[in-house]
Amino acid sequence: MKKFRLVDNTLGWLAFLIAAFVYCSTIEPTASFWDCPEFITIGDKLEIGHPPGAPFFALTANLFSHFASDATQVARMVNTMSALLSATCIMFLFWTISHLARKLIIKDGEDISLGKMIAIEGAAMVGALIYTFSDTFWFSAVEGEVYAYSSAFTAVVFWLILKWEDNADKPHADRWLVLIAYMTGLSIGVHLLNLLCIPAIVLVYYYKRVPDANLKGSLVALAISIVLVAAVLYGVVPGIITVGGFFELLFTNTLGMPFNTGTILYILLLIGSFIWAIAETYKDSNLRRQNIAFLTAFALIGIPFVGYGWSAFIVGAIILVAFYFVLNMKRNKELLISARLKNTALLCMLMMIIGYSSYAEIVIRSTANPPMDQNSPEDIFTLGTYLNREQYGTRPLFYGEAFTSLPYKYSEDEQVQRHEKKNPNEPDRYDIVKVGGKPEYPSGMKMLFPRMYSRAHAQAYNDWLGGVDLHATDVTFVDPEDGQEKTIDGEMPSQVDNLRFFLSYQINFMYWRYFMWNFAGRQNDVQSYGELDHGQWITGIPFIDNALYGDQSKLPADLRENKGHNVFYCLPLLLGLLGMFWQAYRGKKGIQQFWVVFFLFFMTGLAIILYLNQTPSEPRERDYAYAGSFYAFAIWIGLGIAAIVEGLRRFGKLPHLASAGIASVIALAVPLQMVSQTWDDHDRSGRTAARDFGLNYLYSLDEKGNPIIFTNGDNDTFPLWYNQDVEGHRTDARVCNLSYLQTDWYIDQMRRPAWNSPSLPITWKRWEYVDNMGHDAFMVRPELKEQLLVLKKDFQAQGKKDDPFELQYIIDNFVRNPEIACVPTDSIVLTVDKAAVLRSGMKLPHGKDSIPDKMFISLRGKRILTKSEMMVYEMLAHHNWTRPLYMSTTLGGDNQAGLDNYLMLEGLAARVTPFKLGDSGVDTERMYDNFMKKFRYGHIADPKVYVDQTVMRTCYTHRMRFAQLAQQLIKEGKRDKALKALEKCEQVLPQRQVPYEVWSLGIDSKTGLLMMPECYRELGKTKEAERILKAVADRSLDYFDWYNSFSESRLSSMSGDIMQQYQILGMAIEGLQKCKSPLVGVYTKRIDQLQHTTAGRVLISAMNARRAAAAAPGNGGEDEGDGDF
Repeated sequence: MKKFRLVDNTLGWLAFLIAAFVYCSTIEPTASFWDCPEFITIGDKLEIGHPPGAPFFALTANLFSHFASDATQVARMVNTMSALLSATCIMFLFWTISHLARKLIIKDGEDISLGKMIAIEGAAMVGALIYTFSDTFWFSAVEGEVYAYSSAFTAVVFWLILKWEDNADKPHADRWLVLIAYMTGLSIGVHLLNLLCIPAIVLVYYYKRVPDANLKGSLVALAISIVLVAAVLYGVVPGIITVGGFFELLFTNTLGMPFNTGTILYILLLIGSFIWAIAETYKDSNLRRQNIAFLTAFALIGIPFVGYGWSAFIVGAIILVAFYFVLNMKRNKELLISARLKNTALLCMLMMIIGYSSYAEIVIRSTANPPMDQNSPEDIFTLGTYLNREQYGTRPLFYGEAFTSLPYKYSEDEQVQRHEKKNPNEPDRYDIVKVGGKPEYPSGMKMLFPRMYSRAHAQAYNDWLGGVDLHATDVTFVDPEDGQEKTIDGEMPSQVDNLRFFLSYQINFMYWRYFMWNFAGRQNDVQSYGELDHGQWITGIPFIDNALYGDQSKLPADLRENKGHNVFYCLPLLLGLLGMFWQAYRGKKGIQQFWVVFFLFFMTGLAIILYLNQTPSEPRERDYAYAGSFYAFAIWIGLGIAAIVEGLRRFGKLPHLASAGIASVIALAVPLQMVSQTWDDHDRSGRTAARDFGLNYLYSLDEKGNPIIFTNGDNDTFPLWYNQDVEGHRTDARVCNLSYLQTDWYIDQMRRPAWNSPSLPITWKRWEYVDNMGHDAFMVRPELKEQLLVLKKDFQAQGKKDDPFELQYIIDNFVRNPEIACVPTDSIVLTVDKAAVLRSGMKLPHGKDSIPDKMFISLRGKRILTKSEMMVYEMLAHHNWTRPLYMSTTLGGDNQAGLDNYLMLEGLAARVTPFKLGDSGVDTERMYDNFMKKFRYGHIADPKVYVDQTVMRTCYTHRMRFAQLAQQLIKEGKRDKALKALEKCEQVLPQRQVPYEVWSLGIDSKTGLLMMPECYRELGKTKEAERILKAVADRSLDYFDWYNSFSESRLSSMSGDIMQQYQILGMAIEGLQKCKSPLVGVYTKRIDQLQHTTAGRVLISAMNARRAAAAAPGNGGEDEGDGDF
C-alpha cells in the first residue's frame, strides 16, 4: 500500500504539473471580457463587485497581485491564480478517480499488483487529462474569474469526504468533516456552487455509517442532504443577517447607539455561544445545559428563523421548541442525537461561519467608499440585500405565473434603510419603509412547474417553439382595492408546450449541448440562439453531423475553419458511458459509488437548470455554470479505462498487466487528440483585446475637462474600470453605467470624487433620490404644457427671464418637488452658453456663428422617464459644456435620453453637443487621431492570436467605425486620410482574422450600400472594393449551398435566415454594379440558378408570403406579383 500511495501521489502531482503548464502557457496576459476585469479590479484594490460578491476570491487575488512587477502585470498574476487553482482541481480529480477505482478493483485486505496499479493510475490519468483539455474547464482556467476557484473547491471537498471514508473508523475521523465544513464556508466567499456537493457528501457518509444501506435509507439521506443545502443557502446565509439585523435595530433604534453597534455585539455573542456549546458537548456532564447551549448557538446562527418580521420569529420559536424535544429523545436508552454528534455539528457550523466570515471584507471595504462599491453594503441590512441578489429579481420554480399571466395586485415589502438625515446632528436611526413588491397573480393564472414565465420574452418563446398553444382562461378574484369580485379574461400556455420548452431549450439546448461540446465535439465558437450553423455540438463523424445540421463541408469558410471547431469523435463520451455502467454493475460498492457520483453530476448540472429557469436569448453561452457536472462525468471517463482493462482480461484472455498496459496507452491517445483540437481556441497568450478595446473607449474622450462617458453593458464598462483602477489610465475621466444609475447607491458614488475625477454634476440631496422617496420614475405629462405656456406669459409680463420650459427650471420646480414629481411637457429647451461651448474645444460644424441659442429635447412618445434618464438630464443641465459628456457607441437609441441627434462621434464614444447633427456628426480630426495614433488593437492581426466571438463583435464595431470615419473624410475632401484609415483598418483587423461580416462593413442608411467597399470605390480602389464585395457574396452563396443540403420541410423553418442571406447577396451585387465589375454577371447567373433549388423555392415562398402580408387590407400595399426573385 505504501508503494501504491507513493506512485499515486507522484502521478497526482504530475497531473497537476501538466495542467499547470498548459494553463499557464495559455492564460490571457491581461483582463478578458465579461466579468473578468471586474474581478481582477476587486482583487487588486479590494473593491466591491456585483452581488453576491466574492470576498475570498478578492483576498487571494490581492495576494497574487502583490507578485506583479508593475500594474500591467496584475491581471496576469490573477489569471495565473486561476490557472494554478484549475491545476489543483485536476490533481484532486486524479486522486478521486484513483480512490474510487481502487475501491472497486482491489478487495479488502488484498495486495495491489503491478497490473492493477497500472489500471488504477491509468484510469485516473486519462480521466484527469481529458477534463484538463475539455472546452468548458479550460476556458475558465485561463481567466481571472470565480469558476476556476469554485471548481477547485468542489474537487477538494469531494476528495475530503472520500478521505474521511478511508479514515472513518479511526479516532478523530470527524476532523475531516469539520475541514469539509470550513472549506464549504470559504467556498461561499467565492461562489455558491460548492454547496451542491452536499448530497454526494451525505450519501458517502450514509453508506459508510450504515453497512446495510438500502433504497429507503438512501432516499432519506438524500432528503436530509437537500435540507442541509437549504439550511446553508436559506438558513445560515440569510439567517445571520436576520438575527444580526434584530440586534442592530434593537441597539440603534431602541437604545440610541451608533450604526453597527448591534452587529458587533451580535458577532461577539455568536462566537461566545459557540464556545460555550462546544465546551458543554465536549464535557457531556449536564444534558439540560448542553441542549440549551446547543439551541442558543443554533438560534443565533439564524437557521430556524425562516421568513421576515414576526412570522420569522414565531416559526423560529416553534422549530427551537420542537428541536429541544428531539435532542432529548432516546432510542434503546441511548440519546438519538449524541453529545459527540452535537459537538461535531457545532464544530462544523463554527468552521463554516469562520469561512463565511470573509464577507466582513465586503462591509469593511464598502465603508471606505472605494470607486467600485456595488450596492454599497455598509451595514447588515444592505449586506443582506447584497447577498440575496435582490436587484436581479426572482423567478418561479415549482408553481407560479406564465408569460401570459396578468397580475391583480402588487405586494409591498418592508425594507430597513438608514434614515436620511436632513440635519447632521440627528442621531443614527433606521427607517422601516415600504417598497414596491412583486406582482401577485390569481391562482387561475398560475401553473405547476412554470418554465415560460417572462412576459418580456413572449415572442422568444413563440419563436423557439414555432408557436405556443394558448387557451382562454377566465379568472375571478376579489380586488384588494375595493373588495369587489372581478373577472380577468386571459390566456395560459398549455402544459405540453411548457414541457416542450423545458426539454428542448432548457435541458437540450442549455445543458446537453454544452455537455456534448466537452465530450463529443463543437461546431464553432459562434454564439447560438438555436441556429444550426452556430455553436452546435458535433461528433466529427460526417454522416451523423450532416444528418443533424446539414452538410458541414458546405458551410462558409470562416465557420468551417473556425478555431472553435473541435471534434472528439465521441470518444470521451463513450468512455464515460462505459465507466458509468461498469461502476454501477460492480456489486454493492459499485452501485453505491454510482449514486454518489450521479448526484454530484445531477446537482451540479441538471439541478442548476431547474433552479435557473432560463429564458431564451441569453447574452452569452452559459456552459461555465455546469463545470461541476462535467467534472463528475470525467470521473466516469476514468473508470471507463478500468472497464476496458477488465474487458481485455475477461474476453481477450490477456494477463492483468498486459491488459492494463494496453488499455492505458491506447486510452491516453484520447486526451492527446483532444488537446490537438482545443489548444488553438483556448490559447489566449498573445491577446490583449479586452484591455486595449476598453482603453480605446477612454482614449476617445477629450483630454481636458474631466469627461464623463455613459455606458450600459458589461463589456463597455468593466474593461474601462479595469484600465482606470488597475493600470491607472485616464483616471481624470468618469465612467457612468446607466443601468446602475437607476439606483441610489450608484448615484451616491457618482456624487463622490474618484481617482483624479471630480464628482459628477448632480445637485440633488440624497433624500431626494433614495429608492423609498417615490423617485424611481417620473411621469411625462404633455397635457400640462398649457399651464407652462400660461406661466411663461406671466413671467414675461413680470419681466422675469425664467423660462418654464427650460430643463433646469423643470427639474428644480417640478421633478424635485415631491408633491408633483413629473415632467409637465414633452418639449424641453436648454439654453446654450456659447462662450462655454467655445471654451470646450468641441468641433464647431460651421464655425462659432453656428452655435445655437437653445437645444430642443423632444420627449414625444415617452410616458415615463427613469431615474437614470433624469440624472442624465440633471448632468446635462449643470455640465455647462466645459465638462464633456459622452455616450458609448454601444448604447442603443433607448439609452441615449433623446439626445441621439446631438451626438458627435469622436472614436468609440460620441460627445453630446448643442448642434443638431443627425447622422453626419463626426469629428474627423479627433477620430482620425484616435484610430490612427492612440488606439490599440489587441494584437488581433497576429494569426496566432485567437479571436473568439466576444472579441470578434468588438472588432466588428471598430471596423464599422473605421468605415464611418472614411466615409466622412471623403465627404470633407480628405481623400488621402480616408485611404490611410481604410489601410490601417485592413492592417490591424485583417480579413483572415476578422471576416467581412456584412454589418461590420457599415451600411449607408441613405443608399443601402456597404460603406467600406463603397469608400474604396470612391477613392478609385475598385479592386479592393471588388475583393470585399466578392467575399461577402461568396459567403452568402456558401450559405445557399449549405441550405440546399436540407430537405424543404426543414428549410421552411429557416426562411428568415434564407431571406437575410439573399438580401446580403443583393447588397454585394449592387456594390459590384457600382464598381462595374464583370463579377456581376457571374453572381446574377448564380441567382437565376438558385430559383430552381430547394432553398430558392423556400425563398420564393417566403417572399410571396411577405408580399401578401404587405398587400393585406389595412397595410396599404398592393400585391406585386410572385413566382421569382
